[in-house]
Amino acid sequence: MTGGFIRPSGKVLFIATVFTHLANFHLPFMKLLQEKGYAVHAAAFSAEGGREGVERAGVTCWEIPFARFPYGPGNLRAFGRLKALLKTHRFDLIHVHTPTAAFMGRFLAKATRQGKVLYTAHGFHFYEGAPRRDWLIYYNAERVAARWTDGLIAINGEDFETAWRLGFEPGENLFCVPGVGVDLEQYSAPPAEGGGVRAVLGIGPEDVVITCVAELNENKNHAFLLKTWPEVARCFAHCHLFIVGTGEKLAALQRWVAQKRVARVHFLGYRRDVPEILGETDIATLVSKREGLPKYVMEAMAAGKPVVATHVRGNRDLVADGRTGFLVEPGDGPGLAKALETLISDRRLRVALGAAGRERIQAYSLEKVLGEMAAVYDRYLKGAQRGLL
Repeated sequence: MTGGFIRPSGKVLFIATVFTHLANFHLPFMKLLQEKGYAVHAAAFSAEGGREGVERAGVTCWEIPFARFPYGPGNLRAFGRLKALLKTHRFDLIHVHTPTAAFMGRFLAKATRQGKVLYTAHGFHFYEGAPRRDWLIYYNAERVAARWTDGLIAINGEDFETAWRLGFEPGENLFCVPGVGVDLEQYSAPPAEGGGVRAVLGIGPEDVVITCVAELNENKNHAFLLKTWPEVARCFAHCHLFIVGTGEKLAALQRWVAQKRVARVHFLGYRRDVPEILGETDIATLVSKREGLPKYVMEAMAAGKPVVATHVRGNRDLVADGRTGFLVEPGDGPGLAKALETLISDRRLRVALGAAGRERIQAYSLEKVLGEMAAVYDRYLKGAQRGLL
């Protein structure tokens, strides 16, 4: 042994549909495995970016052109490329994410006699109230894929119960880990004084800022938030709405806001300074139709902000209604407006709920999640040679 250096003695592969998913959520876990002495690889599609950030972390990246929808034509090509990769490399552990890539990865991992296969379900696409099509496609796919899955990680209570019903055994091959964790220290800094987003947009310190950070897609349901916003804006001339993110719905939402002349909506695009934006935020909101365990809600709570969110799986695991924020039913415009208006008009309530949220989110810290994932990884990597020098 020289200087305690651990020579990479094995290989671990992360698979997801797109590299942005891996870059945004899984770099700490890749680093964890690297520190344990494993060479980490990643297979995903780079059409949405993200690959450079993964490569900078010292991860070997493989371009696999997955399509998000299971029947997307690109998946035939993706199948061939992933099969070729797994026939030429053997991995001690394969950790799969996102439905399409996870199904394909699990099948090919077993077909090519790879090491153990872990699957993190970031919110099953079949859930109470989901379209019948999603049940037909995704539920049946998970029933089939269960036989190729050595361990399943759920990130919320509802999915844990669902996985149990699929035949996984708690403590044996089924684990509940509180999401991807949040770096609490990153969201502890005081708000920027001058030069922040408020200053750039000419928003005063007494104005109230409501922020939504999410990809602009159908599931995140920004249209519902924006259709409710005019009523809120009419009642409170000192409030502003920040929409942070980009996505397929961006142009359509911008056109709608312009055509309706909706006041004080600011599209900020993709940002790398979300902690700073949250520092300048008074209220956080997320109105998704479906969630796993949303990192943005965790970030907002870590920043001490009250959260107004839809009453869906994942959101309700995090937000305690009336204690750290408010939960509203999806599609309930008056309920959403009332929740926002209550917080806009009561600064002391915002501070109290935000402080309670900061306390509640301690259980979801990145440090805690890394510890839990280290135990899961060790369980499935047991027996692999460490190769200490």
